[in-house]
Amino acid sequence: MVGTSLAACSGIDAGTTEEQAGNHFGYQVPVELSTTNAGTEVGASEFAQMLSGRLYPGVFVPGPSGQVIPNTDLVRAQALPGAQRIVEYSLSAEASFSDGAPVTCTDYLLAYTAGKNPELFGSHMPLFQDVERLDCTPGAKNFDLVFAEGQGARWRDLFGAGTVLPAHAVAGKLGKDEAALNADLTSGSVDVLRPIAEVWREGFNLAQFDPEMQVSFGPYKIADVGEAGQVTLTANENYYGDAPLTKEIVVWPGSADSAELRNQDNLRIADLDEPDPDWLDVDAEGNALDVTTTVGSLTDSLTFESFGPWSYYERRQALAKCVDPRAVAAASSGASGVEVPATSVHLVSHNDPLARRFDDIVAPRMDVDVEGAKAAAGLELRVGYVHPSKRMAAMVESIRASCEPAGITVVDVTKSTGEGKTLRDLSRIEKGEWGEDAGVEGEIDAMLRPVNPQTEYSAPGSRAQDLDAMRKKEAELWTTLPSIPLAAQPRSFAVDRNLANVIVYTGPTGIGWNMDRWQLRPESADKTAEPTN
Repeated sequence: MVGTSLAACSGIDAGTTEEQAGNHFGYQVPVELSTTNAGTEVGASEFAQMLSGRLYPGVFVPGPSGQVIPNTDLVRAQALPGAQRIVEYSLSAEASFSDGAPVTCTDYLLAYTAGKNPELFGSHMPLFQDVERLDCTPGAKNFDLVFAEGQGARWRDLFGAGTVLPAHAVAGKLGKDEAALNADLTSGSVDVLRPIAEVWREGFNLAQFDPEMQVSFGPYKIADVGEAGQVTLTANENYYGDAPLTKEIVVWPGSADSAELRNQDNLRIADLDEPDPDWLDVDAEGNALDVTTTVGSLTDSLTFESFGPWSYYERRQALAKCVDPRAVAAASSGASGVEVPATSVHLVSHNDPLARRFDDIVAPRMDVDVEGAKAAAGLELRVGYVHPSKRMAAMVESIRASCEPAGITVVDVTKSTGEGKTLRDLSRIEKGEWGEDAGVEGEIDAMLRPVNPQTEYSAPGSRAQDLDAMRKKEAELWTTLPSIPLAAQPRSFAVDRNLANVIVYTGPTGIGWNMDRWQLRPESADKTAEPTN
């Protein structure tokens, strides 16, 4: 009866799955589509910007070769010299949301406030800890970001894709106008900020899709969320830049039936968990999907809780002595079919030209020291990851096997329960009823996840002339160990060979970083809407 009811509500014939219904342009990502807010702990874990990168564009757009491209359609930004870095932002006069409301500095003030107060908002935007304040007059198109002295080298990585959300929609949900919200955001009061934090954290969840909240300022907007978790994106008619070439894209979660999407000729592009999935025979007659594999730019890392037994850096250091990054990388390579290198550098990606300049600091961390690891003997480490994955399970098994002789028990929570976990499931510190720090017991002690070094860690510089300071920072990170870097992330993509303008990118927004430029060539477009020329 439930299946019949859902089918009736969604206009699908009984017995027909959502994947089988209609002809459309389908793009599948490997994760669930829980939220469009990439700044929350859940959104950061699931890389929500794979979906929302072209709903809420960043100040800078990441290029496929690692460069950052100014998004001048939206905003112009410049850093002023001085010991205390100040960045001036000037939003385009035309920049507006899909509901017609202007994009203003309050949207950025909301992102900053959320990032600056992770214990209250449940955010994960670590670079905002470098910022001293954001100066914003309600309704203004100009604002300044002021950094603490000596900080802000990675200012271009702030306000990234999926992290700047409609402040006016949040204000409306709270029954106030944008000016009142602006005042509340600068109040510094936990009691005043708490309801804002709840709406910011929960209001962009897709299971309770609210079209009045989910208004965009990118080339696409959300038209619908389907029963299978798929999100239909349509062209935003109020977009101030170039219109998207493909007017409608349906983004499917990793849990959707890929084989059925493929059989219906609806799957045009997919970010794959593995390069040779059971549902895809690249040599089959009529198959139009080609598979590309590559070593990605993100670093698979083990991120620890901020409360509980593994919040003590001495215990993390002991654990690191029994973790074998080379074995973990080999496990990842074997399960994914993509050879990835081990890496023990926090601050930069494995393929960064500066990475080798940290070798003398990190090379000793690659070797196993069982005796040293016994300082944490008797402890249990519960590990989770964002969705069930043979590759992640193999990596956790490698850690379990190498740490068992040291008396450390490693438990794979995601494999044993079949449930994905996020940073929100870590034991953590939150703001209590009276504004005090309060510990919250989580379901895991550490999360295995791909990390973007550029946004995860504050750095004193990004160039060769800053190397001494960066080396000092890397050594500090190996003392405090918020995460243990393990290996480069393998990436695989399936792309319709008749789909133009696809450029592989392995950063947080994934291959969909330029989805508004995707266009099917006519010979492949017979079963989908005609592309705009």
